[in-house]
Amino acid sequence: MPDLESLCRALGERVTFVVTTEEAIRHADLKPLSAWVEHQPSWSDLPFIVLTQRGGGPERNPAAARVSEILRNVTFFERPFHATSFISIAKTARRARARQYEALGRMEELSEGERRLQTALRAGRLGSWEYDLATGVLVTSDVCKAVFGRNPDDSFTDTELLGTIHPDDRGTMQSLIDKAISSGEDFELECRTIWQDSSPHWAEFRGRAVRDRHGNVSRIVGVSSDITARKIAEKELIELNGTLEDRVVERTLELHDAHQSLLAQVKQREIAEEQLRQAQKMEAIGHLTGGVAHDFNNLLMAVLGNLDLLRKHCMNDPKATRLIDGALKGAQRGAALTQRLLAFARRQDLKVEPVDLIELVRGMNDLLRRSVGSNIQLNYDLPAALPPVLADANQIELALLNLVVNSRDAISKSGEIGIGLQKMEVAASTQDLTAGTYVVMSVRDNGQGMTPETLERAIDPFFSTKELGKGTGLGLSMIHGLAVQLKGALRLSSSTGAGTKAELWLPVSTGSKSSANPGVEVSPEIVEAKFRILMVDDDALIAMSTVDMLEDLGHEVIEAHSGKDALEILEAGEEVDLLITDYSMPKMTGAELAKAARLLKPGLPVLIATGYADLPPGMDIDIPRLAKPYTQADLASHIAKALAN
Repeated sequence: MPDLESLCRALGERVTFVVTTEEAIRHADLKPLSAWVEHQPSWSDLPFIVLTQRGGGPERNPAAARVSEILRNVTFFERPFHATSFISIAKTARRARARQYEALGRMEELSEGERRLQTALRAGRLGSWEYDLATGVLVTSDVCKAVFGRNPDDSFTDTELLGTIHPDDRGTMQSLIDKAISSGEDFELECRTIWQDSSPHWAEFRGRAVRDRHGNVSRIVGVSSDITARKIAEKELIELNGTLEDRVVERTLELHDAHQSLLAQVKQREIAEEQLRQAQKMEAIGHLTGGVAHDFNNLLMAVLGNLDLLRKHCMNDPKATRLIDGALKGAQRGAALTQRLLAFARRQDLKVEPVDLIELVRGMNDLLRRSVGSNIQLNYDLPAALPPVLADANQIELALLNLVVNSRDAISKSGEIGIGLQKMEVAASTQDLTAGTYVVMSVRDNGQGMTPETLERAIDPFFSTKELGKGTGLGLSMIHGLAVQLKGALRLSSSTGAGTKAELWLPVSTGSKSSANPGVEVSPEIVEAKFRILMVDDDALIAMSTVDMLEDLGHEVIEAHSGKDALEILEAGEEVDLLITDYSMPKMTGAELAKAARLLKPGLPVLIATGYADLPPGMDIDIPRLAKPYTQADLASHIAKALAN
């Protein structure tokens, strides 16, 4: 660098070390350089090597003290010197800088781990807390405060926490904490709490003692959750059991037959309670799975969008094209996995219409035969005619393929798989079906079958009996979610050594089978025209990818990162032909932004992009939806249709 001003402009986090002469900085204004050194990130301590004629000690070089104070991490190297000596000191500076980069990487890993932990805690409605024994300071998360009826901004000390515990449970809690401090053991506690409005509640504590490097307990950390609803249900159940027991005693004294009838009712109640617990578990997992799939769709959006553009710019490089195609296929497999997750969570986008299952099964014959191989015989039992069912043809094809592949994997060497269709009447509502007419699609195999324990867990997400790497455990759970969403059911029957039978019950449609939707007629002028588009997304990575795709299509793009910013742009009088907005944004959703934008500019075309499969119910605005992840071709097609409408 010719001067210090140029040096300061060139400095940055990627600079490994700086070499300068003492003459270059002896009489120079070092304030800009001192300011840069002062404002380095906490992990950074940039090494400086100063070449001097008089050594670096203050007795020989009084100016060295000033330079050392300003540059901090400085090494004085006296001239003349041998090249080997300089290389050695340069390597030392480089190693020191490398350790700083390593520290940065670890800090970023810790930060990412903390974000994931907080996401998991919020998803599980668990409040985290930490108590420092030395300082007596209690640190709690917002969710933890909410468990005890406090607002996020309220103070919540250890004394205040103990004050919320019911007096009858306070001693038990204190003794458990004391025992954890003395022995280092984990503890669990369910106790009553009294909120500030005097309302009674229940909370569950789980804590663990943390030792310092000397082996002494220094902190206690843990989680808490609100179990009030569960305790109320348990109390009601106990009261109900007490009532039923009294009735049993009475009827036993009266009549033996009445006693047997009551025992049957108790048994049914136990079955219903178990079904309720299973339903609650699956619902909770479904909510979590749907959220994960939404976030994964957003991540895939950035990956697919950038790869799509990158492929266009590397068309003349066969190796780069092959690598990009491989990455695209991997990302597309990830998108398919999110569809399975959304299907399990019953939140995938279904295009429900009358479907002829006979035609659908026959059309899949070649695909199914290739999937099972030559050692397995594929048999069909299809009637001459069946009424159409209300379903999504693509999802039913995927479900049938999954069932056939599962049957193939259950057959060790050779065997048979039977696919059947039949019309069935349900006279009275059951636990999984309402009364009505159904078409049942069945897949039966003569494979190894399932044990009762395996059959009970077969539709649980991520449960699989296949070896590692040969199944996600989402096939049957996806089909179950699809069936429930279509108001049907998935029924499984199996026994060890006797094979398995899967039945997909689908409700009959009252209308006739419809042809494919003709879609919106888009003129060539709209496809080829270039428009001014307002792009809104709070995720900078996705916004950047989408803006690049739009500009690559030739459109002029105005970028905003919130609904508020977008409205300010429209209020300023900016002329736009189309508004593209993400749905899930803080403070203002995409739907709310669309309504506000159309108040400012009536008739403004709007396109909503979302990682969720479908938008929440109750939206009283008709807006085309662009599902994430999307490619540049998808984006261009939806823009043309939105403007044609």
